[in-house]
Amino acid sequence: MLTGAVVAPHGDEILTPESEDMKALHDAMAFAGSVLGDTDLYILISPHNIRIDTHIGVILTENLSGSWEWRGIKIEKHLRSERGVAERIYNTALKEHVPVVGINFGALEGPLSEMILDWGSLIPLHFFPDKSTVLLTPARGITRAQLVKFGEILADIAETEQRKIALIVSADQAHAHSPRGPYGYSPMAKEFDSQVLSALRAGELSPLLEMPQTLIDGALPDSYWQLLILHGVMKKVPMQVLRVEYGVAEYFGMAVAVMQRNE
Repeated sequence: MLTGAVVAPHGDEILTPESEDMKALHDAMAFAGSVLGDTDLYILISPHNIRIDTHIGVILTENLSGSWEWRGIKIEKHLRSERGVAERIYNTALKEHVPVVGINFGALEGPLSEMILDWGSLIPLHFFPDKSTVLLTPARGITRAQLVKFGEILADIAETEQRKIALIVSADQAHAHSPRGPYGYSPMAKEFDSQVLSALRAGELSPLLEMPQTLIDGALPDSYWQLLILHGVMKKVPMQVLRVEYGVAEYFGMAVAVMQRNE
């Protein structure tokens, strides 16, 4: 069953926090690890792995591994991919006509069947004990309804499992907070992040479905699509919000939202 979820940033700055905002985010991720780490497996959605605009990616390799370094911190993970759950997600999504693709790499099975863990996975996982993981990637070119439906499928499958499952939604917010950043400045960045924070704090993500596409395009987030998947999950498994923190690192917003199953 699904025990909870976390919206997790993947900016390097939370690894070695130098400001109060970054320290709050770091502490919130440590809190997430303490609350959700006592599970049997993770379902992790990362926007920085295989990127397919028109299909959600379900990683079907046997192994997941990668490394990341930042200012003296080295993250190295070698995890088992929970293929049974991944295959159920993939096959169910196909039957429900959700655009999804199963992804393998190298060999069909065995030690050479391995997908790289990207920074969008490794930085959130740094705060969690190692567990078997299902790795998924969002798609920006499918409908909002299809993203929500995929979240409902995730929840249904997680609920049939006897094992405890935590959902890790890797997501940074708007990337247009500063003219010094690589994407320039837009006032839409602050507005986008404000609306996302309001939804996360309320524990009700349905208002995001009405967000204008112009706002999303102007704010340049890498979170919106994963948040709609999370909305679908929460429609099936209501959760209480335990903690929300937010900060801006140079040009992009980051938020942590720790949620626990509402019994």
